[in-house]
Amino acid sequence: MGLTKQSKTLSNTQIEVLTDYLSKTRNGLRDKLIFLLSIKAGLRAKEIAHLTWSMVLNSNNEVNDSIHLTNSASKGSSGRVIPMNSKLKEHLEHYFSSVKDKIWLTKLDHSFVITTERATKTSPQVIVNKFMKWYRDIGYLGCSSHSGRRTFITNTSRKISLVGGSLRDIQMIAGHKYLHTTQRYIDYDTECQKRVVDLV
Repeated sequence: MGLTKQSKTLSNTQIEVLTDYLSKTRNGLRDKLIFLLSIKAGLRAKEIAHLTWSMVLNSNNEVNDSIHLTNSASKGSSGRVIPMNSKLKEHLEHYFSSVKDKIWLTKLDHSFVITTERATKTSPQVIVNKFMKWYRDIGYLGCSSHSGRRTFITNTSRKISLVGGSLRDIQMIAGHKYLHTTQRYIDYDTECQKRVVDLV
């Protein structure tokens, strides 16, 4: 995929604006969760749509410290374990408390996290369409359902060295088979380029 065809990444300000916008929608808790799963966990539209409660809850029916994404919910064999971002976990706990009475606890293994007013699940295309509408409403040009994932991969790749990790760790979190695929997702920063050249 060429650079000109990639979805744009989001700045911190853009993330804050969209988060505030989503919190005021008709289904604000759910819509904000969809966005956080993209921007804080790097999930694809398919993965958001196919995420079940069994993948995010522990044996005590409490939100886990990681997302255990299965291959069936992902792309090909890119199932993986994703550490849970603290903001995502907090919102997921809030969302779960608001919907758990509607879920038969004996069927949590088969209950989808993201539902609609008319159905107990949604589709990847519906998730894609929601992102398109949200970005259009806010006026973010060149953004799509992949923007959150690209932003997540870019941000984590820039900070992974601070915790002693490498791009190989980002590759695992992103669920990419090849490292060069992960590298294509990472947005460049011209200001960083200028600063590092001055250090030479």
